[in-house]
Amino acid sequence: MQTTATKWDTYQNQPVTQYEIENDNGVKLGVLSWGATLHKLMVPGNHGEHNMVLSYHKMTNYLDNPFYVCMGIGRTGGRITRGTVTVDGQTYHLDTNEGKNTLHGGPNGFNTVNWDGTIDDSNPDIAKIILTHTFKSTDDSYPGDLTAKIIWTLDNHDQVTLTFEGTATATTLFNPTSHLYFNLSDDPLIVGETLQVNSHEHLDLNDEKLPTGKMIPVADTPYDFSKGQNLGEAIDALQGIPEKGFDDVFHLDPAADGTIAKLSDPKSKRSVTMKSDRNALVVFTANSFDKSLKLTTGDGQPYMGVALEPQNLPDSMNHDGFGDITLPAGKTQTYHVSYDLTY
Repeated sequence: MQTTATKWDTYQNQPVTQYEIENDNGVKLGVLSWGATLHKLMVPGNHGEHNMVLSYHKMTNYLDNPFYVCMGIGRTGGRITRGTVTVDGQTYHLDTNEGKNTLHGGPNGFNTVNWDGTIDDSNPDIAKIILTHTFKSTDDSYPGDLTAKIIWTLDNHDQVTLTFEGTATATTLFNPTSHLYFNLSDDPLIVGETLQVNSHEHLDLNDEKLPTGKMIPVADTPYDFSKGQNLGEAIDALQGIPEKGFDDVFHLDPAADGTIAKLSDPKSKRSVTMKSDRNALVVFTANSFDKSLKLTTGDGQPYMGVALEPQNLPDSMNHDGFGDITLPAGKTQTYHVSYDLTY
C-alpha cells in the first residue's frame, strides 16, 4: 500500500488536501479534505487507468452547482419537509436551502467545510483516510454540536469501505451519506450500464420531491431493478415524465450478505457491488446536467453518471415506519457502506 497527502487546490483561502491510497493492485482512492469529496477511484485496465467516479479539475467547480458531485452529505441526506423536525419533544426549524425545505444537511452541511484529515497506513494490507470535523449547532441549526468522522478504507482485495461516525452533545439527527456519481464505462454516458437494486418498492414523492409517506411497488414498471436492468432502456421509459430519468428513493431489501445494489458495465467488465446497513438507496441519473458543468471527462450532459446514495429513508422523522435517525446525546452511531470493485 502506498499513501500520500498533497495540496490539491486552494478554496476560500484554505488549502485543499488530497489524501490518496494506492493498493498493491494499482487501484487508487483519492479523497479531498473539502467536503470529504471522493475525487478519484482509479482502476487499471488494458488502455490505462479509469476513474469510476465523476470529478472536477478545481474545488470551486464542485461547489458552484447544485449536484454535490461525490461529496460528503450530512447531517441528514435527502429533503426535510419545511426544515421542521421534532427531537426529544422539541420542535426545531432547520436552515433551508431548497425553497422552503432543507436538503442534504442544509446550507452548512458536510460538503461546505474543510475537514481535518490523517492517513493510517500502519497495516500493510489496508489503509484508511480519516476525516473529522465538529459541526456547531450555531452554524448548521441542528440540535447539539456533532463531532463527525468519515473514514475511507482501501484494501488489497479491491474493496473500498466508507464509514460514518457521529457523536453529539445533545440528541440530534444523523443520516449521512456520500453523493457518489459512477460511470464505469469508457463511453461518456451510462446508458450501456446495468443496475441491479435489491428493492421491491420506491417512495412516492410530491412535486417538491418530498416523500408523501406512501410506497409504490416497482413490479412491472421502469423502476424495477430487482433483477438488473439496462439503464438506457429504463431512462427511455421515463421520457414522458418531467424528470426524464431517475431521481428516486428505493426502499431496500438487502441480501443475506448485505448486498443492496450492483452497477456493471458489460463492455468494459467493470462493476461495483454495494453492501450497506441502510434501508434506502437514492438513484439519480444526472438528468439535469448541462454544459455549465466542466467535469474532468468534458462538458456536463444528461446521463453522464448515476448517483447511488445509501442512506436511511429521508424525512423519516415526519413519517411513521421510515425508521429512526435520532442520535442520542453522548452516544456514537456508526454506519458502513462497502464497494467491491471488479475491472
